[in-house]
Amino acid sequence: MSARFGFAPDWPAPARVRSWVTQRAGGASTGGYASLNLATHVGDSAQNVAENRALLMAGIDLPSEPVWLEQVHGATVLDLDADRVIPADAAVTSRAGVVCTVLTADCLSVLFCDRAGRRVGVAHAGWRGLLNGVLPATVGAFGVMPRDIVAWLGPAIGASAYEVGADVRDAYVAQDPAAERFFAPNAGGRWQADLCGLARASLNGAGVTAVAGGGFCTFTESQRFFSHRREAPCGRMATLIWLG
Repeated sequence: MSARFGFAPDWPAPARVRSWVTQRAGGASTGGYASLNLATHVGDSAQNVAENRALLMAGIDLPSEPVWLEQVHGATVLDLDADRVIPADAAVTSRAGVVCTVLTADCLSVLFCDRAGRRVGVAHAGWRGLLNGVLPATVGAFGVMPRDIVAWLGPAIGASAYEVGADVRDAYVAQDPAAERFFAPNAGGRWQADLCGLARASLNGAGVTAVAGGGFCTFTESQRFFSHRREAPCGRMATLIWLG
């Protein structure tokens, strides 16, 4: 796999579990989409996106075309072994060579696998998806005990850069008063939200205690990642997982 197109997550996944996170460099797109934009819905040319996707497939030796979801900030999880592709924000599979994929540019991507290396998945988790329960829904789609699942938190906007209104904080606190600890007041009367903290709490609440990753800030690491909050319109990175 070529580091030109991103990096392999560092997490305690079984050997047959393969995963990858793209960065913004290495593609054919220009302007705000420079250069490895993998999304068709953000205004980049279809030709550039097709070329970028082909470069990615060859560059990291993917076994098949990634399953590109139509993401809607919800909690629907596709079982790619059985379901037809409909709008969803997570996907799981037990079939070798099927590539589960989400696109992000500030929202959090979360990888999943079971400790036996028989099932993998990925979720797209912005604040709405987290609030709607996309991570517990993905855990439930595995069909194993949550303690037998390992998760990894991908790049997302960091708490120092992620300002939200009281409506977002209030929605979380109404659902779980303990979520208050993931919102810090700022000088402007708004709140700095810790997306990764909210995700860890959601996973822990679903019974998943083995959670790695986090710490990549899409907003501040401008050379590595796209950020919708920093430079919209912009490209999207992909987080991919499959069984070898």
